[in-house]
Amino acid sequence: MAKVAVVIGSKSDEELGKNIVSLLESFGIECDYRILSAHRNPEELDEFVKNSDAEVFIAVAGLSAALPGVIASKTVKPVIGVPKEVKLGGLDALLSIVQMPPGIPVATVGVDNWKNAAILAVEILALKYPSLNDKLLEERRKK
Repeated sequence: MAKVAVVIGSKSDEELGKNIVSLLESFGIECDYRILSAHRNPEELDEFVKNSDAEVFIAVAGLSAALPGVIASKTVKPVIGVPKEVKLGGLDALLSIVQMPPGIPVATVGVDNWKNAAILAVEILALKYPSLNDKLLEERRKK
């Protein structure tokens, strides 16, 4: 069972997505990794979110960056948005993700900050799986 679903909006987001999955797997966390656009694959995205057994979603998106918000609108599980720099220094994506309507929150990390997204997912999971706490402390000591 995947504990985290990592969803990227397009193939151009692949580097960030793979980095997220790699870090999560280093913590022993199973991931489900998908390329699903909120605009190009809305029905497939809807079906995936509704049927996912993931406990946390991480969504990477640039430009209009609708993906994290669309996922959040379809689940009450935590959603972490990663704005990707495509144009305008990523400010367009950052503002799209952070300005969610009341009642549909998306935790948002900095532009291209895939590492904080992965670590935040681990911190959320550590509330349920205490064995992750020591791994988090070890990761912080690496700095």
